[in-house]
Amino acid sequence: MSGNLSEVAHIRQQIDSICRSMNQALTGYSITAKHTIISNKYKTLDMYHEQLKGIVGEHEAIEIICTSYNQEVR
Repeated sequence: MSGNLSEVAHIRQQIDSICRSMNQALTGYSITAKHTIISNKYKTLDMYHEQLKGIVGEHEAIEIICTSYNQEVR
């Protein structure tokens, strides 16, 4: 179980990082199209969602991603 907890913690850190960068893409200057950046970030979040589903289940995976998104993307 300890291994699963550390894996979830690692994935949460990655999700937080993705969400922070999404916020920066929405509010900062960007050389490439913002739509492309944000679209790629959502694809990455979906990948982490799939990983989390296998560890903590669907409901908890959604809760983790939504919590991070709501905290980081303004």
